[in-house]
Amino acid sequence: MAEKDLQKQIDDINIKLDAILECATAQKLRSERLDDLMEDANIIAKDAFRSTVEELERQGVELNWDDLKFLTFKLMKNIGKFTFVLDTFESLYDLMQDLGPVANEVIIDMIRKMHEFEQKGYFEFFAEITRALDTIITHYSGEDVKLLADNIVTIMDTLKNLTQPEMLRAMNNAVNVFQKLEVDNIPEYSIWKAMKEMRSPEMKKGIGFMITFLKNLSNENVAAIQQ
Repeated sequence: MAEKDLQKQIDDINIKLDAILECATAQKLRSERLDDLMEDANIIAKDAFRSTVEELERQGVELNWDDLKFLTFKLMKNIGKFTFVLDTFESLYDLMQDLGPVANEVIIDMIRKMHEFEQKGYFEFFAEITRALDTIITHYSGEDVKLLADNIVTIMDTLKNLTQPEMLRAMNNAVNVFQKLEVDNIPEYSIWKAMKEMRSPEMKKGIGFMITFLKNLSNENVAAIQQ
């Protein structure tokens, strides 16, 4: 019984020794691989440094090692700032990625709206407006525009008065009467016939309107001159 226990302990020890040897072998392999990697990296770094120096000499660039050292320390000192800048750019990139579909929809809507305006004739209308403005600008001189600016208040007041409902009705009535006249077939009136017509209520009212209009116009002109 004791021999069996001893043999079991020996087997356990052998198993543990095998595991230790296996770990040691793996560690040795890793160490050898790391050494090989460091050696290869050292060779690559030397080659890169040699190539860089040769290229700088060929380009006629002289390096000041003190400046390089200062720049290196400066970069290391501001790593936090560079990280902040990179984070900002990353955030902006993510924002652009998120806004991309929205921007595409906005552009598509704008194109559709522009097409709708074109179909309705907005562009043609504005083109004609531009042509009309160009005609006005080329037709009138700078002095004419100055006079227009000096009298713009009077012009606007006149337009305001002309657009009053009673004025529009009066002008519309005058236009309707003129359209109904047979200009090529106006009857002739003798003095006696004219005198007779002037006795009619319509003519008396018309004469009264003209006299009142002229009197009021004269009064307005006198008041304007006095001002």
